[in-house]
Amino acid sequence: MPENKLASNKIAASTQEYLDIGEIRDDTVIMKDGTLRSVLLVSSINFALKSEDEQNAVIDSYIRFLNNLSFTLQIVIQSRELDINNYLEYLKGKEKEQTNKLLKSQTGEYIEYIKELTSLGKIMNKRFYVIVPYDPATDKHKSFFDSFKDAIRPASMIILKDKIFKAYQEMLNRRVESVMGGLESMGVAVERLDTQALIELYYKTYNPETAKNQELVDINKLRVDL
Repeated sequence: MPENKLASNKIAASTQEYLDIGEIRDDTVIMKDGTLRSVLLVSSINFALKSEDEQNAVIDSYIRFLNNLSFTLQIVIQSRELDINNYLEYLKGKEKEQTNKLLKSQTGEYIEYIKELTSLGKIMNKRFYVIVPYDPATDKHKSFFDSFKDAIRPASMIILKDKIFKAYQEMLNRRVESVMGGLESMGVAVERLDTQALIELYYKTYNPETAKNQELVDINKLRVDL
């Protein structure tokens, strides 16, 4: 085996070894320690442009939201360079379809303006995520004996059977519904990431450079030959 290929395999194996994610299915992230995660995509609001009364209402809603939580949350903000290649291709298609010479010329000028604008500096896009966890070992509804068994069980040996996974997922879903309701009360839009969106999120997070040139295949289009 060539030396560079061997080194590549070692790096890949090392990366997989240190990832905490065991599996992603049914819109849920299953960690290697048996805990679950759900990821919510949350919109932003322009707080500065709101009136004083509106700002106070948002703050009060946020305080009530935090006070009603009985579990931890993780808030993640990602800043990434905005990829406008698809938008430019869309504009080029419209330019070709345009029969009016004036509009065709204006579309071409607009495309060049966008290219020049993006060449002057990177245009960043921010996304806001809220990660909702569920840890069976710390669930107050579980007995002490069940929690003790989960605590002493090696993480590498935890394999969630379908029945257990469904029970854990139901508890997670209740938390997700509660969090979504609290966030929406502040006037922000909330969307739960499905399986495909979760895979793309982690793929782009751990492989930012590769993701620019190599998009993931839709999991619904994957075909396994037995």
